[in-house]
Amino acid sequence: MKKTIIAVLLTAAMVLPIAANGEKDSSSSSAPQTIRVLLANHPYGDLLKTKIADFEKTTGIKVTVEQLQESQLTQQLTTEFATGSSTVDVFMTRPLQEGLLFMKHNWYEALGSYDFSDYPQSTVNIGMKDGTKYIVPLVTEWEVLYYRKDLLKAAGLSVPKNLTELEAAAKALNKDGIAGFASRGAGSAGVTQMSSYVYNFGGRYLDKGHAVFNTPEAVEAIRYYGRLDGTYGPQGITSMSWEKIIPVFQAGKVALWTDASVFYGNIIDPTKSVVPKENIGVAPFPAGPKADNPFIVVSWGMAVAKTSKHKDAAQKFITWATSQQLAKEGMLKNITMARNSAWKDPDVLKQVDQGLVASQASAAKNGYPYDRPYMSSVGAARDLIGELIIESINTKGTSSSLDAMAAQRVNSVNDLLKKDSEYKE
Repeated sequence: MKKTIIAVLLTAAMVLPIAANGEKDSSSSSAPQTIRVLLANHPYGDLLKTKIADFEKTTGIKVTVEQLQESQLTQQLTTEFATGSSTVDVFMTRPLQEGLLFMKHNWYEALGSYDFSDYPQSTVNIGMKDGTKYIVPLVTEWEVLYYRKDLLKAAGLSVPKNLTELEAAAKALNKDGIAGFASRGAGSAGVTQMSSYVYNFGGRYLDKGHAVFNTPEAVEAIRYYGRLDGTYGPQGITSMSWEKIIPVFQAGKVALWTDASVFYGNIIDPTKSVVPKENIGVAPFPAGPKADNPFIVVSWGMAVAKTSKHKDAAQKFITWATSQQLAKEGMLKNITMARNSAWKDPDVLKQVDQGLVASQASAAKNGYPYDRPYMSSVGAARDLIGELIIESINTKGTSSSLDAMAAQRVNSVNDLLKKDSEYKE
């Protein structure tokens, strides 16, 4: 499989900016070391950038930082690692998106000396292979319901607690130029957020090593998702991921929005939102007809590159970048950090919205630890499921072709699993 990856990405490698390889190993040198760190365009990446000067001053280690959009980051790393041209030392990584692939190809350095005792075990497990830990959990996220308190109150409605109530509220609030509901509709981008709907209808994307999103329960969930987005969503919802929905919500044009918990800080930002903070609420994801299992996942972690030539410096950086103090600072900036201590800190509890705390507790108790198919070819699988999302939205959940399409896409995802030697009968 590695040869295939290399062949596919050689062209990309010619156009992507890759730092020159060939530095001498300075791990044991007295000269100042420089490490190359790749961060995501994510609020925690933004926070780290403002703090790196402190790390450099304390350690004497120089840090070269590159910050990329999430898909660009994955492409950059995959290209460099697959072609053997990497000079990356530390990088942010998505365990559910590229974790299996990177572990399979031995692209992560083992983190045997790192102290994982302050993390929920499930968040550590996702970055393990054969008992070896490779990824430090940074940020957890779960699906929540964002809602307009003022609009619900004016309509005489309570916060929806189940999906039946959610649809009724979306219908009632869909008026006066305000979309009653929104959730990601841009194909593959919607797969993660639709997952909670699938789980709460009693379905799954994968089960015991093979695709199962063509079951009646899963297809019913896909129809429900398409019906809500197609009927009550903003115009152009099939081209919208979170980055396009956020400004619409901030402009006061969406009443109910289901998405990841990490965006709470964005939508209450008074410099960007015309909706006052006191009119914005966050609640646990509504229960479904069969279950109450919203996703709760490690959306971002941090790792050391196996090919790093400065492993001691890289280990120092990752220990600092994932410290309790920075986790606390992240929480105070409304970033939902993975460390247990961050959720128990008195200063944090004084500031963090209690609805967000309640949603975290609910998801931690009942949640499912995947928001997408957990497989090496996850990007291709998301594209295939994303086609079902588009079809369902465009037909408002009524497509006569959806069942057949789901069966075809299941076969295609199973082919991907077989190609990667991950399929099980």
